[in-house]
Amino acid sequence: MTLSALNNLLEQRHSCRAFRPDPVPTEQIEQIVASALRVPSWCNAQPWQLVITRGEETDRFRQALQNEVATGQPTPDIPFPTSYSGPYQDRRRACGWALYKAVGVERGDREGSAKQMMENYSLFKAPHCAILSTPAELGPYGAMDCGGFVTAFTLAAQALGIASIPQAAVAAYGPFLHRYFDIPEDRLILCALSFGYSDTDHPANSFRTDRAALGDIVDWRG
Repeated sequence: MTLSALNNLLEQRHSCRAFRPDPVPTEQIEQIVASALRVPSWCNAQPWQLVITRGEETDRFRQALQNEVATGQPTPDIPFPTSYSGPYQDRRRACGWALYKAVGVERGDREGSAKQMMENYSLFKAPHCAILSTPAELGPYGAMDCGGFVTAFTLAAQALGIASIPQAAVAAYGPFLHRYFDIPEDRLILCALSFGYSDTDHPANSFRTDRAALGDIVDWRG
């Protein structure tokens, strides 16, 4: 693959927030995971493990998750950010307001923004969801390795014309996910990856976020 081809793939990929119901063939899901497995990991530990839903199981999980959100409290396995400040807050707000503008939620519309937030727990109607976990004993480095896996997963999916979105909101309900999928307590649930074919006509998929300039992130020395 040329750098140009990689850049094209990176530019095409986006966090999909509305999916068609059509399932992805199992062989293509296997191809995506097999490609993501090639990323580097600390001491070659390869800490990632996935639970992947298909068919009716995705719908059962979607409903159970929504029920949990309605009655339970978020308790993630790993601490969420304590705050966003400076450029991180600016980027976060820009993304949020772009989404709200696309779907017609006005500033100050708390009911509308809450309704859009709840779309996270419908998995944006995706036909598949992967729950990603890492061994607790590997600490931050296991989580860092899994970040590389998430990137590779989303790019491999995009290469096959399959849309995806990593979701921290789902991982906020860690105890529920452990129970529902029988994920051992010695593993930390990091995120969900909802995926399928994009509903390209849905307004939630009509915007794109920008990226920081090189000068904003690189401190050249020498």
